This record gives sequence, C-alpha cells and structure tokens, in this order.
Amino acid sequence: MIETLIFLALIVFALVYYFKKGDTSMYKFVVDQTQIVYEKYAPYSFKEIREKVKSMGQEYSAKEYITQIAIFAGMGFGISYLYFYSIATSIIYTVVVVSVIPYLTYLRCKRIYSEFLFEQIQVYTTNTIMEFQTTQNFVKALEGVYNSGVLEPPVSDDVKYMIDLAYKNGQINESIDFMNQKYDYHMTKNMHQLFLQITREGARDSSEVLENMLIDIDVLVEGVYRDRIDRKNFHRQFVQYGLLLYAMVALVQYLLGIDNYLAILERPIVKIALHGIVLFNSYFLLNGEKYYNENVGAE
Repeated sequence: MIETLIFLALIVFALVYYFKKGDTSMYKFVVDQTQIVYEKYAPYSFKEIREKVKSMGQEYSAKEYITQIAIFAGMGFGISYLYFYSIATSIIYTVVVVSVIPYLTYLRCKRIYSEFLFEQIQVYTTNTIMEFQTTQNFVKALEGVYNSGVLEPPVSDDVKYMIDLAYKNGQINESIDFMNQKYDYHMTKNMHQLFLQITREGARDSSEVLENMLIDIDVLVEGVYRDRIDRKNFHRQFVQYGLLLYAMVALVQYLLGIDNYLAILERPIVKIALHGIVLFNSYFLLNGEKYYNENVGAE
C-alpha cells in the first residue's frame, strides 16, 4: 500500500513539473479546451465577475489551474484508492473531484468580487458624506464623488445612473431606492435614510450627525474585516479537519490489518458504507467552502 501511494505521489509531482515547464503541446491543448468549455457554459454574470477578478490581478494563471487540477486528481485518486484498492473506482472518483474545480473557481471569484464591491461601497458612502458636508446637496455630493474618480465600475456606473435619475425625477427617492436594492448593505441604507431626513426636514446644521455616521461606517467596516480574518482562520482549520476525516480509514486499516480490511472490503454493504463516508465527507467540505466564500462583505 505504501509503495502504491508513493508511486501515485511521484506521478502527480511529475505532472506538475511537466505542466510548469512551459508551453508544451499538451499544456496548450488543456488550456485551450478549458477555455472553450468555459466560454460556452459559464453564465454571463459570472463572466463579468471573472473579468473583474482578472483585472484586479487575482485570477489564477493557467499554470496555477493546471497545478490545481493535478493536485486534486492526485488526492482524489490516492484517497479513493486507500479506501477501495480499485484503480477503476479511483479513476471515477478522480474525474468527479476534478469536475468540482470549476465550482470552487466560481465560489472564489464571487468572494473576491463581493470583497471588492464592499470596499467600493465603503468608499462611496464615506466620500459622499464628506462631499455633502461641503455642498449640502445630495446630488452635488454624488457628482463630486463620481467626478473624483475614486470609484470603479460597476459602482461608478450605478452612481452615474443615480445622478441621472435624480435630475430626471427632480428628487432623490428613486435614486436611493435603486442603490439600496443594488447594494444591500447597512451602511448604504443608513446613509441614504439620513440624507432623506436631512432633505425633508431641511436641517441646517447636519455636521455632527454626519460625523457620527462616518464613525458608524468605520465600526461596521471594522466588524466586516474582523469577520474576514475569522473566516480565513476557520477555513484553514476546516480543510485540515476534513482531510483528516478522509485519513481515518488508514487508522482503521492499521487496527484491523491490511489483510482483514481487504477481506471485509469484499462485502457489498461495506463498500456501500465506505462510498457513503467519502461522499458525506466531500459534501461536508463543499458546504464549508460555500460558507467561507459567500456573503463576504455583508454586515
């Protein structure tokens, strides 16, 4: 068993080294075919998200994806072989494991994009309040933030749309409703509600309440960043725990002995139970990945 696992590990490392060497024909073929499938089946909204992640320089390179595929394939084959000692079964599990990578890519890109949006909304709210303190006019404050160039698409485009709506309707209500629905954060809703009250009541001295709003935003942002750190620490420990659960079968084999393990492995009920354990643990890990990557940035 040990010799087989070492052999499989050497194959994985050889594949990683081979793909990292350069633009070989096999490397180019894999990259081209992956790109064709992605362009055909990826949702349009996700394509936009991924393009933004690329422009931010946080997208994996093609070689990094190939390395990820090789590692996942090696782990999938090694773990499944450790459970079932069947090359055919391990090949099936390897294909399934590799097919999960696009979903993980989707989750990762959504997390990076949601973090970017949250940071942009932080800039939007903070700068709008500071502009309002000078102009005492919500639309003029929006124009000041938009023209300053501190925002990036799509938030900058949405702020421009807010300005156009305000001039079209002669009021800010529809503009605020649009932004609240598009970016469902407490700090946007609280800020917009404050501006509505100031506009309706005609408050002359709003400096103190605006300063308090800036403090509230800082507190909210601090909480979100603290949550990100906690999530990251949780994620690392969670993955380690999940991989450890896979390895529990090695302990069972050590306690029973390899010969006894192979003997009971011939029973169909045992095989079904082992498949159930692998699938349940995999579902457990995927749910953890989903939790780690979604709703990032929401207060």
